[in-house]
Amino acid sequence: MKAAIRTVLIIILLLAALGGGGAWYVWNGMQPAKPGQPVTFTIEKGMGSSEIADLLEDNGIIRKGLFFKGYLKWVKEGSSFKAGTYTAAPGDTYDALIARLNAGDVVKKATVVFTIPEGYTARQIADKLAVAWNQKPEVFLKIIDSGAGLEAVSRLGIPENSQLRHRLEGYLFPETYELVKESTPEQVVEAMLEQLEKKLDSVGGWQAKLKERGLSLHELLTVASLVEREVVVDRERPIVAGVIYNRLDKGQKLEIDATVQYLLDKQKERLYEKDLKVDSPYNTYKNEGLPPGPISSPGLASIKAALEPKASDYYFYVTKKDGSQGHLFGKTYKEHLANIKKSEQN
Repeated sequence: MKAAIRTVLIIILLLAALGGGGAWYVWNGMQPAKPGQPVTFTIEKGMGSSEIADLLEDNGIIRKGLFFKGYLKWVKEGSSFKAGTYTAAPGDTYDALIARLNAGDVVKKATVVFTIPEGYTARQIADKLAVAWNQKPEVFLKIIDSGAGLEAVSRLGIPENSQLRHRLEGYLFPETYELVKESTPEQVVEAMLEQLEKKLDSVGGWQAKLKERGLSLHELLTVASLVEREVVVDRERPIVAGVIYNRLDKGQKLEIDATVQYLLDKQKERLYEKDLKVDSPYNTYKNEGLPPGPISSPGLASIKAALEPKASDYYFYVTKKDGSQGHLFGKTYKEHLANIKKSEQN
């Protein structure tokens, strides 16, 4: 009898010892790993919490992946971990790791910030992008000229026309951009086209308004680009857009200096008679109607002005010479001549 009791006591002591050792083993395995330098690791799309736990163990961030898996089940976490590249240091707690993976607190990739001013031409944009991305301007200009392989080109319905100097002229929205440094030239140009789409969508009912005016998007951007290059004072943009439509409706040549300036290698302070005779479909002094396409990248204010011009009887405008950069508007050629004289006096 005493021997039997002694055996039971020994078994109980052994089980207690094993239980205590097991508990200690689990407790020790769940402790943070020895502090060390941060480690970068990547969670691929489709990876489950079990694979992620093994990945953390393999990178020395946690002691035992097995215990991390058990902890995730206990706290009901792991189903919302986000893919991406992370940085974590050995010694981080389970809860800290879980919070980071849930939040998608990934390593920030190096970016490039660049600004395209309103009214820039395709060539100016290519030069700007070349500096920002350490490339030759021709790399971007080739994409801008062809539009090949860009998904937004078909969505926007950008036409192919042999008369166009640059196919995407006017469609590269002027904005400050921040793009991942690894972006390809095609991705950079695509991002600018997508920004135009977003800006257009911010104008309520723009497609209906376009249809009401009987214009294509290409024609709208062409008018907007003329406004952009001609006008500095914002409140005058809808007025100048109205003048352009008035002349188009009447069949008058637009005779807009900016269309001639667009053809020059360098902008001139003043155009001469010989400049106005340059042979090009963009020269609105020689050709009726709109030029084949935009002559610059218009900002949203100019696009809105072209979409919603101010109704008036004006057919002429001349820039004031008083430094205000505003215009004098005239209904008749006689008024226009008087405004020219008045402007020169100022």
